[in-house]
Amino acid sequence: MIARRIIIGILFILFILLLELSSNTLWGVFLAGAVFAGFILFTEIGVSKGRPFVAVISWVIFLVALVLVYIVSYPPVKRVKAFEGSKVKTDVVEISDGKVTGVVNKDGTCELFAGIPYAKAPVGDLRWKEPQDPDKWDGVRECDTFAPMSMQPRNPSIYYSLAQIIGFHDYKWFDFSDNYMPEVSEDALYVNLWRPTGAKVGDKLPVLVYIHGGSLQTGQPWYEDYRGENLVKDGIIVVNMGYRLGVYGFLALDELANESPSGTTGNYGLLDQIKALEWVRDNVGYFGGDPDNVTLAGESAGAACVSALSVSPLAKGLFKRTVLESSTVAPINPPHSFRLLDEALSSGRRAMEKVGAGSISDLRALPAKALTGLYTSEHHITVDGYVLPDTPYNLYKKGEYNEEAIFHGFNKEESAAFIMFTKTDIESFRRKVKDYFGDLADDVFAVYDPSDDAEADTMWSEIYGAVFFDYPHYCLNRLAVENGIPVHEYLFSKTNGRLGCWHSGEEVYLYANIPSDSKLYDANDREVMDKMSRALLDFVKYGDCSLTLKEWKQNTDSISYMNFGDEIKMITESERKQALYKILDEMNS
Repeated sequence: MIARRIIIGILFILFILLLELSSNTLWGVFLAGAVFAGFILFTEIGVSKGRPFVAVISWVIFLVALVLVYIVSYPPVKRVKAFEGSKVKTDVVEISDGKVTGVVNKDGTCELFAGIPYAKAPVGDLRWKEPQDPDKWDGVRECDTFAPMSMQPRNPSIYYSLAQIIGFHDYKWFDFSDNYMPEVSEDALYVNLWRPTGAKVGDKLPVLVYIHGGSLQTGQPWYEDYRGENLVKDGIIVVNMGYRLGVYGFLALDELANESPSGTTGNYGLLDQIKALEWVRDNVGYFGGDPDNVTLAGESAGAACVSALSVSPLAKGLFKRTVLESSTVAPINPPHSFRLLDEALSSGRRAMEKVGAGSISDLRALPAKALTGLYTSEHHITVDGYVLPDTPYNLYKKGEYNEEAIFHGFNKEESAAFIMFTKTDIESFRRKVKDYFGDLADDVFAVYDPSDDAEADTMWSEIYGAVFFDYPHYCLNRLAVENGIPVHEYLFSKTNGRLGCWHSGEEVYLYANIPSDSKLYDANDREVMDKMSRALLDFVKYGDCSLTLKEWKQNTDSISYMNFGDEIKMITESERKQALYKILDEMNS
């Protein structure tokens, strides 16, 4: 009897943990309690009266009931509130398409206008077409809720919970305020705008426009690490946007190019971003911003987009400066998020065949979920001859670019998130190097010669990060120097209790979003955040990130960085990495 109760108690705890990690509603906990109580009662009655079949039937009913509890309490789909619990509205702002009102944060320092449409929903016949002007509206549009995430694959909430536990180390146990799943939709072309409370027409506040990452496959524009609430307190405006992702944003087909008035295909996500920048140009002044003082920023795939827009003739005049975190497409052969037109068209035809479509009409008639599975192949920026008339490298070499200054950099352990589940020993290290570097493998072995498996694992992590992240920034910096563009580069190496200096670990510092009550960051982390975000603010306002952080010198030799770590100081790239860059130059020549 006691052993059975212990087993049932353990099962109860495990089931409650499953409900918690799956973000099921609070009803699930109460229903689970009732099911377990009923199960204990009936099994004990069956055993006490010598009727084992009652216990067997009870187990069957019990397991079926648990499945039903899980289903009926599964988290509902809903949109994310701009400021949860806030009921204070902003004044009405009249923009080009109608009137809007936003919400004020708890301490009254920031106003947020969430979910303002900058383009018509790209659905039906507008799927895979250039973004169109949004419909105008009557009355006042309440912008107190973020729009849906762009259409993307959605994993069960338990995947997100486990990622927070294993990767971010900041999972909030039994916090029932987030027991829902954010909505995803093709109707996602909206901007969010943060401004300091009291900003008004004529203030001419500098503007920071941010493009989120996610491999051009996933992501959303309201994530806590890069929200604008804290930056705007220093007198700027922050805007970010949703844009088409995966197959919806980057599918390329001859048929689509033929029907386009500009002859373009493959870059619908970039065209969305340009449309959002045009919205900023035409409307940010109504919120107190300066359309002539815009800085364009992005992280990971978002930075790859910034890199592409920096040389796109369609984006000329829409921003003055750029911030690129952990990605560029500046090398001769960019290692990710990028492809030439022939490759894009071939991939598009294979994608069309995969879903059994014989025409564009067939593709547009398919429900969005039928196409989402193609996200693994259709998520690359394309040299289409319109958005990108040539590769970024060639355009920089021709002196054709849009930015007046660059703030960019990468993290010390960029590769950790991508290879965390693989270990590299000496044997596999040599195999991986030969597979990637081919005839130049011996040159790599002359620089990277591990003496044991642990060193092999560390060295492969460095090489992987350099190939996909560090080297592209090295290439961008050289092109900037060649063109006389002022350029400041950083290395983020700060360790902490959360992401550390893994990919995207710098964002919560750069955008001043370390939670005040978080025990995963200490006083030194907050000092780094203050200096890093202050440098960003100086750059956004004046185009010079060394006004406050005076020791941050321009990277004129392309190997000198400002290190944001336990110490904040200028450093020079290691000789080993410099040698690797020369090998990568030879591979790309």
